[in-house]
Amino acid sequence: MDIQILEKYDTKPNKKNWRFCVGSGHALLALRTDYTRQLKFIHDELGIERVRFHGIFHDDMSTVTNLRMMLPFPGTENFRELNFRACGIAYDNVLAAGMKPFVEISFMPKLLARNPDEGGFIYYRPCASLPADDEAWKDYLKQFIFFLEHRYGAEEVRSWYFEIWNEPDLGATFFHGGDAGYFHLYRISAEAIKEADPEIRVGGPATSGSRWIEMFRRMCEENHVPLDFLSTHQYAGDPFAGVGESEAEHQKEQEDESKPAFGADQLAAISRKLAAVKDKTFLNGMRALLEDKSETTEIPADMFRRNSALAREQAGAYPLFYTEWGSNAIMTAATNDTAKTAAYIVKNALAVEDNMDGSSYWCFSDIFEEWHPFVEPFHGGFGLLNQDGIPKPGFWGFKLLSLCGEKRIVLPPELFDDEIGAAAFSSGKEMQILLFRQHMKNDENADRLSRRISVEMKNPPAEVTVMKIDQDHGNPRRVWQEKYLCRNDLNQDEIADITDISAVREERAAWSYENGFLHTEASLGVNDVWLILIKMECL
Repeated sequence: MDIQILEKYDTKPNKKNWRFCVGSGHALLALRTDYTRQLKFIHDELGIERVRFHGIFHDDMSTVTNLRMMLPFPGTENFRELNFRACGIAYDNVLAAGMKPFVEISFMPKLLARNPDEGGFIYYRPCASLPADDEAWKDYLKQFIFFLEHRYGAEEVRSWYFEIWNEPDLGATFFHGGDAGYFHLYRISAEAIKEADPEIRVGGPATSGSRWIEMFRRMCEENHVPLDFLSTHQYAGDPFAGVGESEAEHQKEQEDESKPAFGADQLAAISRKLAAVKDKTFLNGMRALLEDKSETTEIPADMFRRNSALAREQAGAYPLFYTEWGSNAIMTAATNDTAKTAAYIVKNALAVEDNMDGSSYWCFSDIFEEWHPFVEPFHGGFGLLNQDGIPKPGFWGFKLLSLCGEKRIVLPPELFDDEIGAAAFSSGKEMQILLFRQHMKNDENADRLSRRISVEMKNPPAEVTVMKIDQDHGNPRRVWQEKYLCRNDLNQDEIADITDISAVREERAAWSYENGFLHTEASLGVNDVWLILIKMECL
C-alpha cells in the first residue's frame, strides 16, 4: 500500500503547541541540581517554553510557619513567619533553564487550612483543604504576588500563567470540597491575585478527564469572576474519562469511586495478590496493586482527540490549555519506558493541535515523587528522561516532532485512519515524513507492516535519511536490562554508555526516483515511530 504525498496538497502552520509547557513533580524538587540540569536539557533540546509543578505552597517549601513547629510551648503558636524564599529559588532555577513558570496555586499550607489533613496516597502528602479564613488566604496570595513582582519585575510575572489548584474533581486525593468548594476557592483566589495585579493571567479548573469546563466557564461569567484561560487534563487509562456537564455534576460519585474498596473480600484479594509476588521489592508491590489500564482495558485510541474537541467547544472564546496529558495515568506501568509512549505522544500531539492553545505533557523527568522515589533507573515513571537524565522513548517522540518543519502538509484523512498513520512537513530545503503505528495495547511480537512512501518531486533529492524509535532504537531500558543486567546503582560512565547506545540518530535510507516521484519503504512494528528526512536540492 502506498502513502502518496502530492505537490498539490495544501499546507498549514505546524503549531507545535506541545512546546507550550511540560509538567514535573512538586516544587521542592526544583531546588535540586539534577532537576534543573535536566530541565535545561529539555528546553534546549525540545524548545519547551514553560514548566508546571505542584505544591508551591506545600509545607516543605516553608512559606508560612510558626514557632510552635519548632518549640511546642504554650503561646508559641502566636509567633508566625511568612517566607517565600524557597519559591523564589525554584523560580530562579526555572528561569535559569531558559523557561518560564506556569504557576499552579497549590496546596493549602496547613497553618491556613480549615482541615489540615493529608491528601490521598501522594508520597509528599498535599493538604487538600479549603482555607480556614478566606481573608487570611487572600492576603497570603497577595503577599506572594508582591514577592514575585519585587523579585522579577511586574512585566516578567505578567508573562506567566497562574492556575488555581490541581484536579479538584478528585476529592480523595487533591481537594476536599467538591465543585462548590472549588468554585469558592477559585473565586477568592482569582480575586486576590487580580487585586494584587489586574494584569496577571488567572485560570482553572485544572480538572482530570476534561471535566467541568462548561460548568466552570459559566460560573465565572455569571458571577463576574476573573477568568483569563481554561485548563484541564487528559490521560489514556484515566479512571474517569467523561466530558461534559452530566459527568461534571457527579463529583461526589467520582470521589467515592476514586477511593479503594477495603471490605473484607477486597482486603483478602489484595493479600493474595501481594503474597503471590516472589521478589518483594517496593516496585513489584506497587505493580501488583496498580493495574495498567492501558494494557488491560479497551481504551478508545482517539479519546484525547474527541474529548479535547468537546472541551474546545465548551471553552468558547477563552484560551484552552491541557496542563497535563499522557499515555498512562498509572505510574510504575512498565510500558511508560517503551516506544508505546513515543507513539502515543506523536499521534496525539498531531491530532489535537487544533483543539487547544497549548499543552503540558506529564512529565519531563522521573525525578518525581508522587508514589515513591524508586531505586530502579527504569521503573515505569512518567518522565521523558529517567532519574539519571537518560532520554526515554517519549523524549525521542518529542525530538522527532521538534525536527518537523514549520509547514504541515495537509494529507487526506484516510492516512490517519489506517493501521499506520502519517504526517508530512516542510521547511527550507527539507521535507519530513512522520510514520507511526500507535496501539493502546503493546505487542512487541506483532508482525511488522510495510508501506511504500511516494513523494511527488520535480527533482531527485540530495539525500534521504531515517530516524527510528523501536526495539533497537531509542530503547535505553533494553540496554540497561541486557548489558547492565538491571543494575540499580549506575555510575556516570554507565549512564553515558546507555545514553549513547540508545540515542536515535539519522541513518541512510534506501530510495529511488522515477517519473517525478521519490520512493522509499518503511516497515513498522506496533508502536514504532519513523521520521524520514528528505533533503532536497530545491523545493
